[in-house]
Amino acid sequence: MTSNSQYQTIAAALSASSSLLAACQKDQRLLAGIADAGACCANALKKGHKLISCGNGGSHCDAMHFAEELTGRFRANRQPYAALSISDSAHISCVGNDYGFEDIYARYIEALGQTGDVLVAFSTSGQSPNIRKALQAANAKGMQRILLTSTQFQQLSLVDIALCIPHKGYADRIQEMHIKLVHILIQLIESAISQDTNKPNDP
Repeated sequence: MTSNSQYQTIAAALSASSSLLAACQKDQRLLAGIADAGACCANALKKGHKLISCGNGGSHCDAMHFAEELTGRFRANRQPYAALSISDSAHISCVGNDYGFEDIYARYIEALGQTGDVLVAFSTSGQSPNIRKALQAANAKGMQRILLTSTQFQQLSLVDIALCIPHKGYADRIQEMHIKLVHILIQLIESAISQDTNKPNDP
């Protein structure tokens, strides 16, 4: 039987998520950044380039989710899009062992990143050393750099587009918003490049 304290915990969690979502809806800089990020990704794909995503922990799962929705499908059937997440465990363990955990993403980008590609990185704080090195490697390769992060991130010169969730608390709240942004970005990408204009793209 569910206790009153359990109900209170559930209600408080849903309320906190709802409040942060409302804050995101009012954040004009964030909304403009989402639109810009969607256009950036779609334009790269239209020109034959690819999207590379990465993150740590829960953000790693978000990066994988972003890529698989593009290579697979989101809502309607359409052609697959060139996207991949840096999630090869052999690569990660090899580079982590031989060079260090800070290099696991940068070295992958150095190997496969090309001018015109887009790096879509996830870091709730923006402070992860391996994400920062990945952004630097992408810049050296002539890639566009998008970071899904929070207002804790301050070094905007590291990225071309920063999608900063207006929150400085627990990472799980930020990740909840990041997965919403992932789905919105995919909608924007599909809308921009889909060949099937008869399929609805409802909110």
